[in-house]
Amino acid sequence: MNLPTEKQCFKIIRKMEMMEHIVDHSVMVSNVAVCLCHSIRGTNCVINIDLVKSSALLHDITKTRSFDTGEIHSDTGAALMIQMGYPEIGEIIRQHVMLDPTPTTAPILPEEIVNYADKRVLHDQVVSLDKRLAYIKIKYGKKPEFGPKIQEMWENTLALETKLFKKINFSPAELSGKVMPVVKKSANPPRKTEQF
Repeated sequence: MNLPTEKQCFKIIRKMEMMEHIVDHSVMVSNVAVCLCHSIRGTNCVINIDLVKSSALLHDITKTRSFDTGEIHSDTGAALMIQMGYPEIGEIIRQHVMLDPTPTTAPILPEEIVNYADKRVLHDQVVSLDKRLAYIKIKYGKKPEFGPKIQEMWENTLALETKLFKKINFSPAELSGKVMPVVKKSANPPRKTEQF
């Protein structure tokens, strides 16, 4: 499996000129995803943490440009990663908004961890599912055709939360206290300025 290092992920992020607040969101989603992986690891579930971390860092890789193009960033982000030689990351990115159906009895999958982590991070803060849903409804629920999709996504996320936390020894409400906060990493460092 070909995976980019963290440094390579940030190189891709710079190349795609991601907005800083989206970079901060992606770093926090990665922190949550890694925390979940470590918490699940003690069970009979084996998850590739490097795959999860890279996928979480890159999950919104085409979101900045989607504001201008109107593209579906989960699809174009997946296509970009596949084109770059990272098909496993592409598959996870494709499912970060809406998961493919998976039996609740199936082992926990990397795409489920990244999907759930994304649903728990508002901007760069870990929040409850209710708070994140409220934001999603305000931000994306203005179009009537999105209402049923948002509702379906939310029902799936609640079921996913139940599945995940059966394998974790703390509650969803305790997640924010377990996650490392975002250390601001500027994907686009400030330019040197001339001093007069």
